[in-house]
Amino acid sequence: MYRTPNQVIQNQHAADTPQQTPVVTPEGIIQQLRAVSAQIPEVSPLTSQQRNVLRRQARTAKNDEIVETSISMIGTADLVSQAVGQSADEVHAMRDEAGRWRQVEDELRAMLDGVAGANLIRRQKISIIAERAYGVGSQLARDPGGEALVPHVREIKRLKKIARPRKKPASTPQTTNPSASHTQQA
Repeated sequence: MYRTPNQVIQNQHAADTPQQTPVVTPEGIIQQLRAVSAQIPEVSPLTSQQRNVLRRQARTAKNDEIVETSISMIGTADLVSQAVGQSADEVHAMRDEAGRWRQVEDELRAMLDGVAGANLIRRQKISIIAERAYGVGSQLARDPGGEALVPHVREIKRLKKIARPRKKPASTPQTTNPSASHTQQA
């Protein structure tokens, strides 16, 4: 098949153009996260009480010197290894794995912070658009021909009034001057 020089140039441009990564939907991300979560061993949500107990018990693990010396003790005496039910190599492997999963935690937190920040920006943009729509709609509702907007403006005013926090009634100051109370009684 014969290609014209123009077709060859177009094909070269298409090959040189980087392909865009498809944008995923929130539902697609949820499916992917659930699939990844199903692959992670030992994933189980904890209550806040369970989490606190486990953190208290794991305090020693934060002190590298204590942990290293304890692992060394396991490796030195078979009786210690038998008593704890783990070899020094197994404990080293567990410690290494915990560190690698800590990196996963950090990455997931960073991703969550990014998603939460992007969603906050989305909600802020929506709020600005809604405020603009209300402002424009309020002005147009006053003009002839804007009667269709009046019920919407009225409803938004009602909803804003409900959403507004109620002010506490100002407490009346009480006088502590005893002579003032005697003069009122007299």
